[in-house]
This record gives sequence, C-alpha cells and structure tokens, in this order.
Amino acid sequence: GNLREVVYGGNDGIVTTFAVVAGFAGAAMGGDTALVGAVAVLLFGLANLFSDATAMGLGAFLSARSQRDVYFAVRAGELAEIDKNPDGERAEIRDLLTAKGVDYEDAARFADLYIRYPDLAADFMMRHEMGMADPTDEVPSVTALTTFTAFILFGCIPLIPYFLLPPDGRTFALSVLATFGALALLGLVRWRVTTETVARSVGETVAVGGVCAVIAYAVGVMFRL
Repeated sequence: GNLREVVYGGNDGIVTTFAVVAGFAGAAMGGDTALVGAVAVLLFGLANLFSDATAMGLGAFLSARSQRDVYFAVRAGELAEIDKNPDGERAEIRDLLTAKGVDYEDAARFADLYIRYPDLAADFMMRHEMGMADPTDEVPSVTALTTFTAFILFGCIPLIPYFLLPPDGRTFALSVLATFGALALLGLVRWRVTTETVARSVGETVAVGGVCAVIAYAVGVMFRL
C-alpha cells in the first residue's frame, strides 16, 4: 500500500546523497582526490540526507492530509447533491455506466439501486466521475514515516564506502557501484509488488536514478573547471 512512498523516498534518498558524493568527486577530478576528505563527504552527505528526509516526510504528511481533506469535502458535496437532486444523480450514474459499456437497461437498474444508498452512490461518483480514490485507509503519519525511513535507508548506501575506506578514486568507484546496486534493489522492491517485469522495474529505476547521478557528477566537474 505504501509502494509509492518507498519508491519515491528511496530513489530521492539514493540520488540526493550520491549527488553530494559525486559533486565532491567531480570537483576533485584531475586533482588530489584525498583533499576531498571523508569527513567532508560524510558531514555534507549525512546533513543533506537527514534534512531532505525530514523535508520529504513532512511534505508527504501534508500532501496526504490535504488529499484526505479535499476528498471528504468533495464527497460531502456529492452526498448533498444526491439528497437534493436524486433524479439528476441517478441519470449521471446511468450515463457513467453506459459509457463503460454497460447495457442501458442494466445501467438504469444499477443506477436505481445505487441511488437508494447515498453513501454507495457517493463512493461510485467519487471514483468514476471525479476520479478520486478513497484515502480512508491511508494514514498521513504512516505515509510520512514510510517516506522518511525509505529515504534514510536507501540514501545512506552511497555513503557506506566512505565510512570504511579512505577517500580516493577507488572509494568513489565503490560508491558508484553501491548507488547503482541500491537503485537495482529499489527496482526489485517495485517488481515484487507490481505486475511489471523485472527488466522494466529495475531498468527504469536504475536509468532514472543514473541520469540524476550523472548530472550531479557533471555539475561537480563544472565547478572544478
């Protein structure tokens, strides 16, 4: 149910953190990469990781809560309209059903049934007329925590080599491998809970994240120049 938050949070965490590493590495290209310093990479990387994770988590919370508020406000309007003009709403339900290929007479019978139960009719209209999914089962605090956690867990992976090794070209190379490994892992998570093929899930995730990583490195090189 929280796949969207895991994918978005995880992908942003990986790319955002690697952007710091790649920026340092790009800026140090052609010089002494040891000058970059593991402390600097870790300091900026972790500060960026936790600040952005917090911002994304809070943003996800506000977004989820706003979606709930909008949904229930619109639904209340639908209920009021059903109470005020049941014949008009019955006709709308019938027309929506016929537009989906339901026989006219069957659609009319379904519409008669729906309109007897205002809550059921309102849910139908929200889904098929407004195109809004019911957010009742979505808890904003859980959405925020999922986004924050995914951001931190996946985002720390590009930094692992800098915790273990001195900062040189090999360390950056390992960080690149760790980054693409994390993107591939995120793609596998996406594959496990969708009907997509492994190649598509992993390929798209790695490709999108890879483009962002290359841009971050290029920006670092530009500052070096």
